Amino acid sequence: MRLLVVLMSIAMPLVAWLSQRGAFGPTQDVVSDAFPTLLVAAGYAFSIWGLIFALDVAYAIWQATGERRRDPTLARVAPLAAAGFALTAVWMPLFSMGLFGLCVLVIFAALACTARAAVVLSRDAAPVARQRLWAWLPLSLHAGWLSLAAFLNVAQTIVAYRMLPVDDMLGWSAVLFVLAAVVLLVLNARMRGNVAYVAAAVWGLAAVVVRQSQGTLDGSQVAAGIALVIAVVLIGQTLWLRFARPRVVEAAHTP
Repeated sequence: MRLLVVLMSIAMPLVAWLSQRGAFGPTQDVVSDAFPTLLVAAGYAFSIWGLIFALDVAYAIWQATGERRRDPTLARVAPLAAAGFALTAVWMPLFSMGLFGLCVLVIFAALACTARAAVVLSRDAAPVARQRLWAWLPLSLHAGWLSLAAFLNVAQTIVAYRMLPVDDMLGWSAVLFVLAAVVLLVLNARMRGNVAYVAAAVWGLAAVVVRQSQGTLDGSQVAAGIALVIAVVLIGQTLWLRFARPRVVEAAHTP
């Protein structure tokens, strides 16, 4: 299983490189631009994939070598990481080929795997200690970005298949924003305020604010405001979970 994690971590940047060269059809930015939504982020935001891929490969090699091979927590996380990486790699050609419905299933499955791995690592007794940082950081970033990207994928699927009105997208887009916020807040709570997870999500939300504040679609300005509120609430929750909540819990157990 440890070797499979390594292979799947390498598969992601390799498939991304092929995808950007049109090996599977139009590039992802071309496909995305063809179906504009109120959830789409500014183009620069997607550069985070370079960091995520690099850290995922580093984690994969690290967990497969040395004494880490006998670490029970890393053994528990390995199948989740391998599945999350494989699903992320599969999503890219599917998106280029315009198989949006299948893309939604794949990206949410990838999110489920990476988020579960991040939860396990975050709830470890020392989630950011040296022996965990190499796993906790990349998987948390990966899960954080997918938590937002999954709902962007849903929005583009709705537009591509015209499942809901495309000339007035604010109503159903607001619902997707709320659902994304629920996922982000619930997962962050389960991870007890995961800074890396939140950083990836806030990076994406900030890029949504940038894109939509300059957008021409009806409701773009409102969408930018919603994304900003979610980012602020998510940061506030993280600060409370990491600083205020431990003191509250400690006080409650003080005789």
